[in-house]
Amino acid sequence: MQHEDYMQLALEEALKGVGRTTPNPPVGAVIVNNGNIVGRGYHKKAGTPHAEVNAIADAGEAARGGAIFVTLEPCNHTGRTPPCTQAILKAGIQHVVIGAMDPNPGVVGGGADFLRSQGVDVTTAVLEEACSDLIRPFVKLSSTGLPWVILKAGLSLDGRIAYTAGQGGGVTGAQSGQLVHQLRDQVDALVIGIGTALSDNPSLTTRIPGKADARDPLRVILDSQLRLSPNAQMLSQNSQAATWVLCGEDAPEKRMQALREAGAVVHPLPLDDNHHLDIHQVVRFLGKQQLSSLLVEGGARIHGAFWQAGLVDEVQLYYAPFFIGDQGVPLMQGFALQEKPGNLPLEILSFTRAGEDVFLRALVRKNL
Repeated sequence: MQHEDYMQLALEEALKGVGRTTPNPPVGAVIVNNGNIVGRGYHKKAGTPHAEVNAIADAGEAARGGAIFVTLEPCNHTGRTPPCTQAILKAGIQHVVIGAMDPNPGVVGGGADFLRSQGVDVTTAVLEEACSDLIRPFVKLSSTGLPWVILKAGLSLDGRIAYTAGQGGGVTGAQSGQLVHQLRDQVDALVIGIGTALSDNPSLTTRIPGKADARDPLRVILDSQLRLSPNAQMLSQNSQAATWVLCGEDAPEKRMQALREAGAVVHPLPLDDNHHLDIHQVVRFLGKQQLSSLLVEGGARIHGAFWQAGLVDEVQLYYAPFFIGDQGVPLMQGFALQEKPGNLPLEILSFTRAGEDVFLRALVRKNL
């Protein structure tokens, strides 16, 4: 096997921790000795051992003289856990292969340079693009204090996310739904507007058949005047995830109390000049709560507000193979482009089939 093959296995380990390690990044590691994989590990949760330490524990004495493949540069500082560089040296590992370098501006001293200074052979930039893609939310939160924002929607080929205004009902097929639930399992929070909450009355849970450890993300409802019913389905779920309702500072106190009694956590925030929640304030607030990734599921006004504010980092769209027509609700409201931009704002990462639907994933170029 080549370096890339072993790093791919390390990436598969890292994926097990996606959505569970915030504010830390997901990281995976494998240890190889004499061509055999002797240890595997991934970072499971902030405050617990890092991927390298778990892989070393899995390998035991078989790690000595071997090589460790790790998706992110080993840390060389003491945080909630000791430095991974020291664990690597103590284990007698002779070769460290790194996918992506640690971009955290708060980290003092590079792990790769330190290991080299101790006589360890270090190789970098193996499957760097894939390893870097995995930690985009961590990079943004640690460098800006803001979460990574994914705009997601299921829509018809003519760009409609609902058949008529105020009407719920899905547009895309079952396989797209499965991919959405897998994405929910990997993000810190899911964001919808009160319009979607009222029309769909969604549970906003994660449902993945056969996955016992599937987790619900934090549910965030943007509801300036607290129109959400205390009997909403999302508040009656048997879920470990909380439901936060973000409202205006002038929201009625009686509604606030009723939602809190129903189990919601209510956070008053400033409104903009149009008496809507200020999206910039919303995202800054969620970043301060150490949420590294937000999945914005709608509806149209919320999509438009996030896009208009320049806060979207990634787009995930699921296109169903039919048209809805001019009675349907567009993907965005409150945003209008007058002409084709000189520089296209999206870089398409993938365009694949999802059952009968087509799935598009793209990055917003300002964040590349």
